[in-house]
Parts: sequence; C-alpha cells; structure tokens
Amino acid sequence: MPDHPDAPALRDLRRLPDLTGQVVLVTGAGGGIGRGVALRFAAAGAAVVVHHRTGAEAARAVVARIEEGGGSALALRADLAVEEECHRLVAEAARWRGRLTALVNNAGVQPTQELAGMSLADWRAVADVNVHSVFACTQAAAEVMRDTGGGSVTHVASIEADRPAPLHAHYCASKAAVVMHARSAALEYGAWGIRVNSVSPGLIGRPGLVEDWPEGVRRWQAAVPTGRLGRPEDVGNACVFLASPMASWITGHDLVVDGGVSARPTW
Repeated sequence: MPDHPDAPALRDLRRLPDLTGQVVLVTGAGGGIGRGVALRFAAAGAAVVVHHRTGAEAARAVVARIEEGGGSALALRADLAVEEECHRLVAEAARWRGRLTALVNNAGVQPTQELAGMSLADWRAVADVNVHSVFACTQAAAEVMRDTGGGSVTHVASIEADRPAPLHAHYCASKAAVVMHARSAALEYGAWGIRVNSVSPGLIGRPGLVEDWPEGVRRWQAAVPTGRLGRPEDVGNACVFLASPMASWITGHDLVVDGGVSARPTW
C-alpha cells in the first residue's frame, strides 16, 4: 500500500463529475479521509474550504496541493465541539465565494476505551465532535443553501454504525446517530432543495497503519472481497458523486464504501 494513496487525486479529471462552480466545505480536511475528500472535490472542479481545528500546517498543505493543480481552496479553523464555532465556520465558508453548495461533515474522533468505566465526559467528548458538530454545521449550512437554491450535505459515518467493535461503543453509537441524522435531515430539508446523505467507509489505509495494527490489517485483507484496504479517495469519490447532479434524486441514503466486507456472512 503506498504511503500517499491519494497521490493521483488531481490528475484523473475524466473519471469525476464536473463540479465547476460548486463551493464545498469539508470539515476535518487536514489529513486522512478529509484530505482525500477535499482533493477529489478539487479534482472535480469545485472550490474547496479546508477546515481544521489544530492542524493548520496540514490544512495549508492541502490548500497548496489544490492550488498547485490549478484549483481554488481556503483553509479555515474552527472548534466544532462549540456550536457557535460551527455557525461561524459555515458563514465564513459561504462568504468566501458568496455561496455554499455542498458540505461534507467529515470531522470526527475515534478513541478506544472500554465501556465499563467510561465516564459521561468521555462519552460526550466523542458525541460533541462526531454528532453535535454534524447537527450544528448542517443546520447552519441549510440556512445558507435555502437562500441560494439548495445544495447537498454528506456525513462521513462508518460501517461501525451497525457493526460494533470492541472498545468503540461511544464511536459506534455516534456514527449510528450520524446515519439517522442524515435520514431525518433529508426528510425535513428536502423541501428546501437540500439533499442529505451519509457515506459509511470501512477500514481506510493511512501511512503507518500496517505497522501500528498488523493483526487487524491482516484480518481485514483476509475478509474483504476486493482484497485491499480502502483509500481516502474511495470515500472522496462517493462524496463527489453524492454532491453531483448524477445524484439529484438520491437523499436520505447511506452509501457503504467498504470493498464489500459488509457482504461477508456473520456466522
């Protein structure tokens, strides 16, 4: 697996829908999946707002990468555990180009901890970022999109939304909430011309993952029908599709991007 699996992201324009004229905000876009999503939107022609909380340098690197490829990007900081910061971020993103046509709620945390002994503060630390920020950013974006002809919102969830994993109780519950929020928001915001969907990735590779978790990677590769880990651009491709005119009649849907691992028997 290459160290930077998103390397071709700005070169294969023919494989992507044309999103020229769209302005997309990607939360948590400084690295990992968020970086891959941001680069795919840029490759499709969208102007991209690259959100970060603490990774200013990484976010600037994503912006530089997009600009080097002839695209347009802006880095913005916000603490999405704070409701007011979510609304400020969306307002600044919309002000940049005078509109906001797409939001990808990607920012999230994935700590590991036994459920026994977990404090309410531990639980809330995951929910604040993974669930509450999705609610607040979506609400703020919907108000903007309602006044400018509609748009799309995509939540990055996880296959763990319905497949629990040890030490991930708070994470699994948060992602299940994100999937249901997308369906509920699709129901209520459809009349505003806003589509809301979720994308549920499986295991996505990153530099150092094989060294950090060799046994888990081996189990995944043995189980997944396509025989490989996911790449950030796999998730990005799904997000670009859902924001494109090709998905104009798709809302309230959870698009699983897991190489087929969910198709395996559970007994």
